Amino acid sequence: MTAAPPAQEPPRLVYRLCHADDWRAAVRDGVFRGTADDTRDGFIHLSSADQVIETADRHYARVRPLMLLAVDSHRLDGELRWEPSRGGALFPHLYGTIPLEAVLSALPLAEDREGLLMFPTLSNSPGELGP
Repeated sequence: MTAAPPAQEPPRLVYRLCHADDWRAAVRDGVFRGTADDTRDGFIHLSSADQVIETADRHYARVRPLMLLAVDSHRLDGELRWEPSRGGALFPHLYGTIPLEAVLSALPLAEDREGLLMFPTLSNSPGELGP
């Protein structure tokens, strides 16, 4: 079940940032269960395309190597809720797990010469970027 922001369809793609070791553990286990922070909060923290860069700046500034997971929200195990967080913005929170088949891509994020993360083009829908 997906609880959407009022008056709009929720993005199909959501994003998760994680340390490369967390991603390797998910591949080994066949599922991403979240991190210690997620366990503490009771849900897996996700971001929409327009939230993920600020999330990286605020919460992952010193995490390296950092992975960006693009996740199909229609393939999640559990309930995805859009709940108020930073500044009242609605963020996707997963009360469940992310099966590997929901992860459409897992990209290591490189840094530029100034140490800033370089992000690929981000989308809200799997088909938005063309064929």
